[in-house]
Amino acid sequence: MQKLIVFIIILVFPAIVFVSETVAQEASPMISQSVMEVVYNEVKTPFKYGLVLVPDDETKMVDSPSVFRKGEKWYMTYIVFDGTGYETWLAESDNLLNWKTTGKLLSFSKESDWDRTQKAGYIALQDVAWGGSYEWQTFQNKHCMSYLGGDSKGYEAGLLSVGIAYTESDPAVPHEWQRLEKPVLKSTDNDVRWWENKTIYKSTVIEDEEKLTGHRFVMYYNAKGDSLQPDKGAERIGMAVSDDLINWKRFGNDPVLNHHRGITGDAFIRKIDSLWVMFYFGAFWQNTQGAFNRFACSTDLVNWTDWKGENLVQPSEDFDSQYAHKPYVIKWNGVVYHFYCAVDKKNQRGIAVATSVDLGKSKIRFKQ
Repeated sequence: MQKLIVFIIILVFPAIVFVSETVAQEASPMISQSVMEVVYNEVKTPFKYGLVLVPDDETKMVDSPSVFRKGEKWYMTYIVFDGTGYETWLAESDNLLNWKTTGKLLSFSKESDWDRTQKAGYIALQDVAWGGSYEWQTFQNKHCMSYLGGDSKGYEAGLLSVGIAYTESDPAVPHEWQRLEKPVLKSTDNDVRWWENKTIYKSTVIEDEEKLTGHRFVMYYNAKGDSLQPDKGAERIGMAVSDDLINWKRFGNDPVLNHHRGITGDAFIRKIDSLWVMFYFGAFWQNTQGAFNRFACSTDLVNWTDWKGENLVQPSEDFDSQYAHKPYVIKWNGVVYHFYCAVDKKNQRGIAVATSVDLGKSKIRFKQ
């Protein structure tokens, strides 16, 4: 009888509690398949609402959404490629579906800057709690971004490195952010690892409040190396740690997520109760068309169990027929919103959203 009561309680409790209790019972850093399935059912978004932000003309590409909340409004940082390089922009919304661009945060700069033609910014130190505030938190009274920077013209051309930008002003108001004079991570650093000695790409920075890593801040980023065969050229996700956001130390010798071919990249982190969830995209290593979004889970921010089931988002519509990738996922008022970069067969690139419930279809489409 006692066993039956316990079973009933587990069934009626929310899935998020089930995740917490099950993880607490597991001694291994590996997450069980049953817990991974609970997470999948919590975060899945089978309904594609459609495009919510597109370029103002067909010569540009919109990419890499990051969404935060301030007051009663939502804001999205995103990047634009115009043929020269990346700049970082800001948009706002009342409902997460209708977005209006308001201005720039990181722009092209003077010839002497190491990052003059590439500044692709991503929110650092957001409240990562699932269903939480999604506020952009501060460090030493500053809002911060990590960003992909470089001085070559073209699509992700030349030596790309990780920089840190910051502001003491309102991040919801467009203005030019300040930047550290030098990058904080480069593929040419002395301590570079075998899988990142060619190019570094997108990064995400969170606060490790429990110091599971022994440090206050953790950065996940994807990079490409040229040291090993036969998987030369693959992109993998690794990590670095810091206590001040300026001085970073690479953590471990190997990637934390690696599929040995194609791309594994653009990680960002949420915390579902006691479980850390890394959303990321894959490309060219699965029997799925184009690029697709997936997730992995961890109890310690170091050891990650990869989901083996269905993709969260993959190409299926005209507007994302080539790639459906680069995820940013939140849950608000019981609805999961999965923002992603959608690329069609004409290589037109915009921001789309999929949801956990059917919200109807977006009216925004690329020009035909």
